[in-house]
Amino acid sequence: MSALAEIEQGIERLLTRPPYGVDPQQRHDALLALLKKELAYACDLNPRFRNYVESWPIDFRAADKIAELPYVPVGVFKANPPLALVEVDLVKRTLTSSSTTGQVPSRIVLDAATARRMARGVVTIIRDFIGPARRPYLVIDTPENLIAQAELGARGAAIQALGSFATEVVCCLRPGEDGDSGLDLDKLLAFAAKWKHDEVLVYGFTHVIWTRLVQPLQSRGVALDLPNVRLLHSGGWKRLEQQAVTREVFARGVASIFGCSADRIIDYYGMVENVGVIYPDCDHGNKHVPAFAEIIVRNPLTLAPVEAGQQGLIQVCSVLPTSFPGFLLLTEDMAEVIAYDECPCGRRGTSFRFAGRAPKAEVRGCGNLENTRYQQGQRIGVA
Repeated sequence: MSALAEIEQGIERLLTRPPYGVDPQQRHDALLALLKKELAYACDLNPRFRNYVESWPIDFRAADKIAELPYVPVGVFKANPPLALVEVDLVKRTLTSSSTTGQVPSRIVLDAATARRMARGVVTIIRDFIGPARRPYLVIDTPENLIAQAELGARGAAIQALGSFATEVVCCLRPGEDGDSGLDLDKLLAFAAKWKHDEVLVYGFTHVIWTRLVQPLQSRGVALDLPNVRLLHSGGWKRLEQQAVTREVFARGVASIFGCSADRIIDYYGMVENVGVIYPDCDHGNKHVPAFAEIIVRNPLTLAPVEAGQQGLIQVCSVLPTSFPGFLLLTEDMAEVIAYDECPCGRRGTSFRFAGRAPKAEVRGCGNLENTRYQQGQRIGVA
């Protein structure tokens, strides 16, 4: 059996287990063993990644904990061509996390297998929070973001990731002449009237929901009668916090517009570089880590893992990617560890709360998802 086939079998075993029902020690041991295999696989394929790993103070093969394994700063994916483990002809899609003006975006290459795992990982996680049923799906975005590959494409990726839960998809924003988007009120009201008695799914970027839906409807005195909504949102908190829009203010505002209870609004943390893994809030306001991933929160000064109740830099760990070495990534985000097991909601494993961007870190913009072609003969995978 090839190294990749063995890795794929290990990933499959973790994906088929209950995402939040595995004993933490068993989960840790399974992740550690698989991450070691993935590191070895990546070292064989990418000389520069191998040089980095071999310079780590601890030989990853002898590590007893995931926290001892070599991680890379998320900024390494700002390289162009992207850091990758596959040849050009196997790249099916490139995820690009856009940045604000003058900043360099991250670029993540996906082959077919990694893309499938990405979709499956998100579905597995979301199903645990909203159930498996399909339902009408309202997207707080423009139809162009469902198909546009180069512009705001990560929004498209987030939207499409929930597509398997949809019986129909309706976008309630439309592009404006100035390149901005505006609310299509007629389409929104028609959707609300049609499905007011049914369970519906809604998704949008946090700042888009607030500025393009909530504020315009509040100014017009319009409310929707959709008490059975399940609204998921992600990204954009930095922009809203600058406007003094806290999480509580956001939840109350959205709930008042949809006519639902605030507990039907779910915020989740995710990033392009951590493909296939998102971290939704439970009913107790804690974000949870699935069986095929881990979160390590590190002291910003010492980089040692922190105890429960302490804050630090987020390191994301995932076994899902095999087209790029995104297994162990130190982010520029901060979090507080709530517990390493036994959240009151019943989900097992690490729980945490997002605490914002690290001081002086880049403020992320939206993301772009683009089909990318590289020059034939160009070897990607060298940073």
